Amino acid sequence: MGSPVFPDSRIKILRIIGRLNVGGPAIHVINLCAGLDPARYQQTLVVGTESAGEGSMLDYAVSRGVRPQIIPEIVTTFRLTPRDGKALIKLYQIIRRDRPHIVHTHTAKAGFLGRIAARMAGVPVVVHTFHGHVLHGYYGPAKSRLLRLMEKSLSSCTDRLLTVSEEVKKELVAYGVAKAEQISVIPLGFDLEPFINSHAHRDEFRRELGFGREAKLVGIVGRLFPIKNHALFLESAARISANDSAARFVIVGDGELRPTLEERARDLGIADRIVFTGWRRDLPRICADLNVLVVSSDNEGTPVSAIEAMASSCPVVATRVGGLPDLIRDHITGRLVAPRDAAALACAVTDLLQRPETANELGRRAMEAVRERFAVTRLISDVDHFYGRLLEEKAIFFASAERYARTEVT
Repeated sequence: MGSPVFPDSRIKILRIIGRLNVGGPAIHVINLCAGLDPARYQQTLVVGTESAGEGSMLDYAVSRGVRPQIIPEIVTTFRLTPRDGKALIKLYQIIRRDRPHIVHTHTAKAGFLGRIAARMAGVPVVVHTFHGHVLHGYYGPAKSRLLRLMEKSLSSCTDRLLTVSEEVKKELVAYGVAKAEQISVIPLGFDLEPFINSHAHRDEFRRELGFGREAKLVGIVGRLFPIKNHALFLESAARISANDSAARFVIVGDGELRPTLEERARDLGIADRIVFTGWRRDLPRICADLNVLVVSSDNEGTPVSAIEAMASSCPVVATRVGGLPDLIRDHITGRLVAPRDAAALACAVTDLLQRPETANELGRRAMEAVRERFAVTRLISDVDHFYGRLLEEKAIFFASAERYARTEVT
């Protein structure tokens, strides 16, 4: 069956994400908007607002030629408030104005509001991407159960769900969100060349921090937010320091927990060994000088910090949660440890610091594992084919979709 022919020869995509805070989902969405062929796709990106300390990637979007439409009322919180009603109305109005053939939502709040608005407006195809999920680890048992029921209900008005890893897909199925056949997996995609070539910047970050080559740098990159469990990183850092006087630690990112974490570092007696850098955009320079990158999260999708470090040939030690087992093969392309186990995390990091040849080999294999699998060109190709298949499946409805695209806004 051939692809349907649209009135203006282009497929209209309305993409919605809760916010462009620093992290993998924002980069993923920006790469899609910038990378899909404009001769084939007409895209509109709608975003909400970031919380204090999250950082914003709006400037990166603009640098890629992506100028999103901002709805300030879209705020990522669990509670529903009157501003969510205002956001829903604005989304509905945009959809009725633009007549997209596909509404594609990303992140939980955008998925909730965007999918309801899309169905209210009669959009032919509705897609939602789980970059991870908030179904455990973020809230207490009662709220988590309510979220699972909500996502299950939303899946019934969604044509296809996407995840970024097989492990996240398995969790969604296990939680009863949707059946396996409704969920497709498309891994993240990034421009990894700056990281693959990061060796050109070796020693620059160390000099900036005043560290020599004898220092062993252990880093963590991401929002200072409870689910990332930076407290576990600090507990492990104290244990590592007790066994290796050359160990130093770098926390890249910012957020609501920074004052608490700085105080905890002082309590552990390691404040003089830790640098809090805040948000940085020169991550290839940073990864080039890390001996080990740590992911200490209680829940994850596929963390971009781990992919970027692996592309830089920096070995990663991560908790065995979410999509990380899909990304890292234990003892082959990195190390996986049990979540919330400071002793296990410290042991794995110390082992790599004390065995640099093993660490280098893990890093080399890690780079080879991610350079093609997470390339932005692969992402664009996968999503293009995914949209094409969806539209072919819906071909029987596309006469009505074209009429919908021509009807007047009311």
